Amino acid sequence: MAIIAGDLIARRSVEVLKQGQSASGAFVASPAFPVYRYAWLRDGAFCAYALDRCDELDSAAAFHAWVARSIEAHRPMIEQAIARIDAGDPPLPEQMPPARYTLEGSLETTEDEPWPNFQVDGYGMWLWSLAEHLGGPIVGELRETAELVARYVRATWPMKSFSCWEEFDGGEHASTLGAAVAGLDAAASLLDDSEWSDAARVVRERLLARFVREGRLARGPDDARVDGSLLWLGVPFRVLPLGDPLLEATVDAVRRDLHRPGGGVYRYRGDTYYGGGEWILLACSLAWHELSRGNAEAAQPIREWVRAQAHGNGDLPEQVSDHAQTPGMIAPWVARWGPAATPLLWSHAMYLIMESVA
Repeated sequence: MAIIAGDLIARRSVEVLKQGQSASGAFVASPAFPVYRYAWLRDGAFCAYALDRCDELDSAAAFHAWVARSIEAHRPMIEQAIARIDAGDPPLPEQMPPARYTLEGSLETTEDEPWPNFQVDGYGMWLWSLAEHLGGPIVGELRETAELVARYVRATWPMKSFSCWEEFDGGEHASTLGAAVAGLDAAASLLDDSEWSDAARVVRERLLARFVREGRLARGPDDARVDGSLLWLGVPFRVLPLGDPLLEATVDAVRRDLHRPGGGVYRYRGDTYYGGGEWILLACSLAWHELSRGNAEAAQPIREWVRAQAHGNGDLPEQVSDHAQTPGMIAPWVARWGPAATPLLWSHAMYLIMESVA
């Protein structure tokens, strides 16, 4: 890709993603942050998509092969979950397939710090990323895996789950439903079956019926705040088309409430994780939207801010706490887990995506 040759951070970003990819094909969330030494479907979906855009197709393919092996290794768990949900007896959250696996594709051990693992969004995001990678219907064994994941997303999206930020907050999240829409629409393409686009339409209708507040989308049906993850409902998940008044009102709210002028983007107001700083991946998401709308002038200061956050070697952190919402919460998190995750592979993936659109 043209940006790689002249962009030191882009070159470092590709390096971080490839060095962070295990021999299994899994992407570690952050190699230097002990709590993140796992592979999330969510983070990995964006990493694979970024590498596809950089013509690193073999690395993206290796990730998708790892996901397929991990899913198939746990097919009985997933099939049982679907059957119990269909029967009106859903499993407990800890009995559901996880949001993150070990790099070998196994479940976490009980000695690890307990994690809020029932998250539906990553499974939808994987289907979206796979469809972007393949560009058409699946043939072969992978088709059976994609069909299983599509059935799982269709069964679980109405259930209360943890959000993309690993938080429960009422259990219903617009970004989770957006990921389900993207995944089910992707399944329609991957499996060449309109049954899945029909299922996506049901999710979209629920989202539009229950998550709209004051002419824009809210993070939850009972939480009127805006959330940075709502940006994805435009690009890349296409829940609403670019230019749609509801989407544009939502992005306007992100700009107003979460984007610090000349800076980055907060997750949501009231965030206390590492002080509730500005997130690199969300700044890139906002710039991605602006660039997709042809607003290069609005995107440019965001791009410059992201570049300025790179460490000396080009590594990008998860978040920047210089303008934290709750500075008093930085030290407690550092004492618990150490400095904020750096490098974060998802931050580097979003940088590459942003620059590939520019």
